[in-house]
Amino acid sequence: MKASELVLAPDGTLYHIRLQSSTLADKVLLVGDPARVNMFKDIFEQIEFESDNREIHALTGTYHGTRLTALSTGMGCDNIDIVLTELDAALKVENGKWREESERHLQLVRIGTSGSLQEDIDCGSHVAAACAVGLDGLMNYYREWQPPLPEMERALDAHLQLPPTLAHPYCVPGSQHLLQHIGHDMHHGITATAPGFYGPQGRTIRLHPSIDNLNEKLASFRLSEKSEKSDYSEYSELKITNLEMETSAIYGFAHLLGHEALTACLIIANRPRGTFLNDYHPQMRQLLGTVVERLATS
Repeated sequence: MKASELVLAPDGTLYHIRLQSSTLADKVLLVGDPARVNMFKDIFEQIEFESDNREIHALTGTYHGTRLTALSTGMGCDNIDIVLTELDAALKVENGKWREESERHLQLVRIGTSGSLQEDIDCGSHVAAACAVGLDGLMNYYREWQPPLPEMERALDAHLQLPPTLAHPYCVPGSQHLLQHIGHDMHHGITATAPGFYGPQGRTIRLHPSIDNLNEKLASFRLSEKSEKSDYSEYSELKITNLEMETSAIYGFAHLLGHEALTACLIIANRPRGTFLNDYHPQMRQLLGTVVERLATS
């Protein structure tokens, strides 16, 4: 593989995430904010490895005898393209050498913040994403991508009626095992992923979104109105519950590369009500602890 394709740092680790096979655990906690990784230092019982490069902060340690890696991704699906590709590659790289024989499998759990699209999901609630809707278009850049939920995509496309200048929305399921094991007592829903925070999420500051009422259109989509024989029948009672910026890409790469993925979000904004949770750090610490406890035994 050309050096310009599989890009490595001088120490032989993956160029951006600065991890390799020996320093990466099979259970990975993904957060957006690099500073949030420091919270795991109060949860892990032992720290064996730490690196810090740009917005990517990595920490590998143990919790109740289980090895885990906490990793920040930065914001947005463009960062997820880098992080998920390199995480998968790191399973096969050690000291700058590519090892084809690795058959390791990752369990990836994103712990993030999000805005609720449903009025009855309050700030401070936890939402686990059974499925993701991508408005970002990222997965369409990969030849291997075949829509896993084509009927759901067609139904959503017909409902949203996005202009042809925007990316075609895609739908991808998360891990049912992780959903039930980690998110069993959380709201279950469909998480929508936008390619930005302001216009793509319907916010107006000085510039105006090109799509009128996008959030309302997402919130009003109902799978239960569709055929139970469809490819999304297991999600038939779910609504598009929340909107954020990473989940669709995480689920997309996990689907293509053979890993498991789940997103568990703390709701810090209720978009229909216009409310926002300013100091959410105590609730985030609680969610991190809960997810670590459950992932360690998954």
